[in-house]
Amino acid sequence: MSREDPVKRHTAALVGNPNAGKSALFNALTGARQKIANYPGVTVERKAGRLALPDGDSVELIDLPGSYSFDAASPDEDVTRKVVHGEFEGEAIPEVIVLVLDASNLEQHLVFAQEVLELGRPTVVALNMIDLAERDGLTLDPDALSEALGVPVVPTVAVRRRGLEELAAAIAEAEAHADEDAHKRWHITLPERRLAAKHMARAAILSKSTRHTVENGIDRVLLNPWIGPVILFGLLFVIFQAVFAWATPFADALEGGVGAISGLVSASLPSGFVHDFLVEGVLAGVGSVVVFLPQIVILFFFILLMEASGYMARAAFLMDRLMAGVGLSGKSFIPLLSSFACAIPGIMATRSIPDPKDRLTTILVAPLMTCSARLPVYAVIIAAVIPQTTIGPGVGLQGLVLFALYIAGIVGAMVVALVLRHTVTSGAASGFIMEMPRYQLPRLKDLVIGLWQRAWVFLRRAGTIIFTVTIVLWLMLSFPKAEPGESQMDASVAGMIADGLHPVLEPIGFNREMSLALVPAMAAREVAVSALATTYAVDAEDENLAAEGVTDRIAELWSLPTALAFLAWFVFAPQCISTIAVARRETNGWKWPAFMVGYLFVLAYVFAGLTFWIATALGL
Repeated sequence: MSREDPVKRHTAALVGNPNAGKSALFNALTGARQKIANYPGVTVERKAGRLALPDGDSVELIDLPGSYSFDAASPDEDVTRKVVHGEFEGEAIPEVIVLVLDASNLEQHLVFAQEVLELGRPTVVALNMIDLAERDGLTLDPDALSEALGVPVVPTVAVRRRGLEELAAAIAEAEAHADEDAHKRWHITLPERRLAAKHMARAAILSKSTRHTVENGIDRVLLNPWIGPVILFGLLFVIFQAVFAWATPFADALEGGVGAISGLVSASLPSGFVHDFLVEGVLAGVGSVVVFLPQIVILFFFILLMEASGYMARAAFLMDRLMAGVGLSGKSFIPLLSSFACAIPGIMATRSIPDPKDRLTTILVAPLMTCSARLPVYAVIIAAVIPQTTIGPGVGLQGLVLFALYIAGIVGAMVVALVLRHTVTSGAASGFIMEMPRYQLPRLKDLVIGLWQRAWVFLRRAGTIIFTVTIVLWLMLSFPKAEPGESQMDASVAGMIADGLHPVLEPIGFNREMSLALVPAMAAREVAVSALATTYAVDAEDENLAAEGVTDRIAELWSLPTALAFLAWFVFAPQCISTIAVARRETNGWKWPAFMVGYLFVLAYVFAGLTFWIATALGL
């Protein structure tokens, strides 16, 4: 809807620097009344929701991407500029601007605030995270600040829902003045804008605190160019040790529970379609993935802890030197780090990278980051073929192998980025400026909510994508039925598919079951585990073998070189259709996704083969 549209739509827009707390404020103000889509013609996300006002009316609240200036340097900032200035086709110009400022970092946020205030539009300032400012010894006078800026100023703490009613009332008042000719009370002239920093400095009284001294001391260690990276990689090492060491008892309990349910079903139901469907398809297939939920939760616990404490931004700063060495900037680090959870949000996070060549390169290497979907594959193979031995104080061999796989993905991404930046995406590395957030203790409630959301996403995938693909595979493995003396795998439709793939993959050490598992794993990497479990359950010659877990069957049937080759394949292979689809959307075509899929499959084949051949030559 354009500005000229005769149908009036009341709108307000949240604007501000990144890390000002806009999204938290948006969520607190709109609750569940949100819609998320892309702006027409661009890949930048549009978040809008209904905000109920005290007078009974409501406005559409738009959460615009974080910006440092209206002089756009990225697709995100360009969308913000166009929407605020009414230049975006089909988007109504916001009647009210809600300027979100980080109360603990006013000097940084003032630069963009001056540009917003210069527009002379009905504006309300949300002085957000004021609790952190007070914690840091910064005493603010919102009334003095309001007088200096010429607009209402409302102190808020979005995560604790403080100041929301007052902010809604201020937005309602601003919205009421939006149609009046006499909205000069909202206007701030250019000379006044240039003096705004001085007024704001007078309105805020800064007192040095012990906390500032402590935080600066911590940063001198954590951001040291030599000590900082050692601490970062040491932390990552601890995380991957914990993924195995902490999760083992919980994973064993889940596996025991799945086994008990399978035994109960076998004892309760007669042999037949329903029995086989539940035991071989649902419990053996889907159950084999669900048991890795503890590893997923532990991995995300550390990621959320790093984000909430303020360490994640510092990790990006530390990685800037490494990124510059391969032609990228530290801005690529956070999208790549997000890809450890899932490459899809990682690729979408590249929208904040201003340089198009930087952004394209980051998209192309993001699938090399070891996403959480690979974790069940790694965990089941490592548990099957790597001894559960300790090689040092608190250092397990299984955790060390997992750490090595993650490092292999990182190194692979850096090498590929270096090659790309000197060939198809050549260009100079762009600059990198990042605001360091304050250190803070993560709130237990936020951690629990975050872990539950990620656990639910994993379980939902297990109950939808993984379940569907596993059942389809079970049907393909179960029909046609084998003749007496014939293997069910040989007789089935799935066996025919495996026979077609196996000659291509046999030179790199893959057996038929491994070759078959790669096909359904294109839907989601975790499906490789359920596919193997289902295949072995269907093809088992007796009930005892069918009841064995996939880990036991792999330990019995696979050689160590074969298992290592399978791990090497999953370090590189683009086994996820959703990732390919989002790459197509973000690059506006199939050219670069096709290139990405091609080079990743080549790397997967080559390195799986090298791993198998070298391991075999060494007699492993």
